[in-house]
Amino acid sequence: VQLQASGGGLVQAGDSLRVSCTASGGSFSRFNMGWFRQAPGKERDFVAGINRSGGDTRYADSVRGRFTISRDNNRKTTYLQMNSLKPDDTAVYYCAADVTAILSSGATVTARGYEYWGQGTQVTVSS
Repeated sequence: VQLQASGGGLVQAGDSLRVSCTASGGSFSRFNMGWFRQAPGKERDFVAGINRSGGDTRYADSVRGRFTISRDNNRKTTYLQMNSLKPDDTAVYYCAADVTAILSSGATVTARGYEYWGQGTQVTVSS
């Protein structure tokens, strides 16, 4: 499984941005997908997760109400729509795939639950 993240960039506080992650290999519709982020000098933190069916989504408290995770199984792509961006959202954003998720599972919220990771895309929010 390979994951390719894209869509990062430089925006101003209050702007919106959507990052995407496209998978190749494996059966995307069977994967739970997630987004994490890592700011300089900090640990990689969970941002959002979505289960196989898209029926369950989870968010970090810091982004709930501003970010939305979604998926398009036909396109093998997961998205993270980010609104009302803040300078504290500046980080490298990584997508990840949990390929062992069962059909009835909720979204995966811990990094150790994911087996595959994309290369990351930089999001910079200026004040």
